[in-house]
Amino acid sequence: MLKETVKEYIEVELRGSSGQKVELYEEEKDFAMKNELIPEGVTISSKADYTRFADAYVERVDKESENLLSEEAAGTFLKEPIQYVKNHPNEFIYIECQSFDVIRVEGVSVELDDVFRTYKVLLGLRQPKKVGSHIKAFLTNQLSEGQNSFQALFNDKDGMWDINIDIESMKGFDENLSLHDTFELIYHVLFELVQYIDEQK
Repeated sequence: MLKETVKEYIEVELRGSSGQKVELYEEEKDFAMKNELIPEGVTISSKADYTRFADAYVERVDKESENLLSEEAAGTFLKEPIQYVKNHPNEFIYIECQSFDVIRVEGVSVELDDVFRTYKVLLGLRQPKKVGSHIKAFLTNQLSEGQNSFQALFNDKDGMWDINIDIESMKGFDENLSLHDTFELIYHVLFELVQYIDEQK
């Protein structure tokens, strides 16, 4: 599944570029080279990670009512530290971007857990129900608190996995990270998860 979406992503990028050159982020570039997804004669170069969420759609939303508080400019707002959600516990940050589409992840939001006061990411992962054991095995092995670090439930209505992860259990997390770098970290973990699921099929 990831092969198809990365291949489509490369084709879209090629249509938007002049000549036979395409820029990819490191995860996609490594995956494309490993799986021989680069069309013949096409040159691949690396895109800077800091641009991944530059044109993302970002919202601040009231947790209780789920009312939109404001749309934010990704380029400036995502420079805020992750501590923003600790300082504004009644809000969650919602984000959409092309990279999440590539790995079939929807509805990504970050908030502070009301009970445990920990940073959480909530998302939908469009994968079939039968891969549940792979999702749980990967997250148990990758997160510092193992099974206590996440919840993964299949949503029959939407046909996707509703996943809730403790961001603090991700390797490389630091409370001084910006929102942008936190989303980068989340993206990296999710890309590896989707790659792992594909490898198990």
